[in-house]
Amino acid sequence: MEKTACFIGHRKILKNQELIKKLEYIIKDLIINKGVKTFLFGSKSEFDDLCHNVVSSFKEKFDGIKRVYVRSSFENISCDYNAYLLKFYEQTIFPNCCKNAGKVSHIKRNEFMIDNSEICVFYYNSSYSPKNTFGLMVERKSGTQIAVNYAKRKKRNIINCCD
Repeated sequence: MEKTACFIGHRKILKNQELIKKLEYIIKDLIINKGVKTFLFGSKSEFDDLCHNVVSSFKEKFDGIKRVYVRSSFENISCDYNAYLLKFYEQTIFPNCCKNAGKVSHIKRNEFMIDNSEICVFYYNSSYSPKNTFGLMVERKSGTQIAVNYAKRKKRNIINCCD
């Protein structure tokens, strides 16, 4: 049975060879042993970019891999922007839950991705704290922390690459 996995992580990550190798192992296992063919991606994080690169590297080795970019903004996009996105993804979608969501559109997008995935791959560091536009630490939950908690409530299979 074909399954779907999503990737959600902090904007900034500790990117190194160990993490890349770990992601290669996880994604290969998802494809070969878990039957995952569709991968959902958000945006604006180094983790998303890294995961996209790894999935893309497996695309030629494994048939049927589908990369889907889930937009949290820009409900209607131009043909040119759509064509640009389709150079990197097989599909791009804008979930209804993001309409008029304002500042929480990325949270709604992440919830959509979790709702539509059996497996959620996170880069979640529990000691991470978001910074405001002035570079100061702020007292609030990160979007990734909110997504991890949501995935737990939804009883999704969670893989945390930051462990």
